[in-house]
Amino acid sequence: MREFATFEERLSDWTTDAMKSVFGLEGSEVHLGVSPTNNDKFGDYQCNAAMVLSKQLKKAPRQIAQEFVDAAVLPDFVEKIDIAGPGFINFFLSDSALAEHVQLLENDPRLGVKQEGQGKTVIIDYSSPNVAKSMHIGHIRSTVIGNAIDRLYRFLGYHVIADNHLGDWGTQFGLMLVGYREFVNEEALAQAPVEELERIYVASYNKSKEDDSWRDLAKAELVKLQQGDAENRALWEKFIELSIGEFNTIYDRLGVKFDLYRGESFYNDRLPEIIGQLEAKGLAAESEGALIVDLEEDKMPICIVRKSDGGYNYATTDLATVESRIEEFDPERIIYVTDERQQLHFKQFFKISEKLGMEANLVHVWFGLMRLPEATFSTREGNVIKLAALLDEAESRALEMVKSSSPDMPPEQQKDLATAIGIGAIKYTDLSQNPQSLVTFTWEKALNMQGNSAPYLQYAYARISSVYDKFHAQYPDIDLSECSINVEHEIERKLAIKLSRFPAAVSAAAENYSPNILAEYLYDLAQVYSSFYQNVPFLKAEEGVRESRIRLCRSTAATLKQGLDLLGIETRERI
Repeated sequence: MREFATFEERLSDWTTDAMKSVFGLEGSEVHLGVSPTNNDKFGDYQCNAAMVLSKQLKKAPRQIAQEFVDAAVLPDFVEKIDIAGPGFINFFLSDSALAEHVQLLENDPRLGVKQEGQGKTVIIDYSSPNVAKSMHIGHIRSTVIGNAIDRLYRFLGYHVIADNHLGDWGTQFGLMLVGYREFVNEEALAQAPVEELERIYVASYNKSKEDDSWRDLAKAELVKLQQGDAENRALWEKFIELSIGEFNTIYDRLGVKFDLYRGESFYNDRLPEIIGQLEAKGLAAESEGALIVDLEEDKMPICIVRKSDGGYNYATTDLATVESRIEEFDPERIIYVTDERQQLHFKQFFKISEKLGMEANLVHVWFGLMRLPEATFSTREGNVIKLAALLDEAESRALEMVKSSSPDMPPEQQKDLATAIGIGAIKYTDLSQNPQSLVTFTWEKALNMQGNSAPYLQYAYARISSVYDKFHAQYPDIDLSECSINVEHEIERKLAIKLSRFPAAVSAAAENYSPNILAEYLYDLAQVYSSFYQNVPFLKAEEGVRESRIRLCRSTAATLKQGLDLLGIETRERI
């Protein structure tokens, strides 16, 4: 038996072996899985093996199911099996096996989640702001979704390299160089570096529209930068350093960390070589002065890899990036997290990398945009909502909530709690949605203490911590590790079943690049716990039952805390 195998894995293995034995399929490669039921009147897990084998066995599914139920010898962790509908086989776990399993999970620091990624490297490319431009609301989904996927894969044992692929090259830096020398306000640069750099760029861009000589000067300075001019390179490096410094203040607030900050410029030296490979393989052809890859046979439009002026496109840089990552890290896969508008670009360059023979498992995790309804946000600069302002607003609103609900809490504790609630609310509003959906953000939903929100889950965790503390205050001499978990009441059983499914939720969220699977699991767990809390006594229960229920509480708290941490959301013992 696998160590900490889930019930789903154990049942799948047993069903496969038992079906082969009952129907003489020992030499078959068939593997018959089970899945959780949505309604517990149909048991805890369900299998459609009878339907899968119907054609092979030349029997009706219901007949196959009945023969299997009549002949199979049940494993010790299954109480009974029965048949539903056209031939579904329902499994009912034994209470004792369920209690034993939850006890094992509670004693495991990883709550039963296996290190399935051991020895494998995954690169996750996310956030990717542009140098000299402030991070805005458009960066939130890539950053938050990417970081959750990052955390999930690390927890599963993968060696994760989080790479922030900065936009640090291109024609805009010619305008930045001439604009900096003309328009910089050193005092403003010291106080708000990226805001000042952005102002400089806008001023320089506007001047280039009115003055051809200014535009020509910017082009000349760009050429000097590209040729390695020491003064221009020093200025360009200053822009990058100032930008990363300010980006990191945002990332620190979000609890996000990167292993690499490699911008487009890092791969510049490889671009001519990539073009050479494309030409050598007959993949690239000239068209109106530009170099293109024709993807018509792949049902995609042409992809420009070198512009008519000799400049390179994003596709070329991304191909060079893949080549570099394969050589340096030999990753099992490379995951890109960007918005939906870049789908064609990734399809094109994935296909070209395949044609070049780059052996890389490339994955594009795309997401819908986040919108704010009108009049929900107080600070706007033009049409762009700065990300720092969004976080400020979240913390401010959360602080008002905390002051209202806990007026006697020390101010520093109120502020700390408001940070956890406010930042958590923004993250969870995003992560609780299918990544590919359009998210309309509202403060009412994000900060709702009753609905599917981060504050609701944070409060559920804090409430369990309070129960646990009360138990210790009343029974300081009881060592819970010496007390067993028993599953007897119906609601205890529901909670134990839900706790046993945490590893599967983590694996599914990672495998599908969908943190919302884990978010949905945590919300369901909190709701089941709420029913548990309301329907059975805890501290007033008889000895033995009381300790078992407190252990179930403790296991629920540990699961909520770990699950929220995998989403990048902090918890507090008191709310």
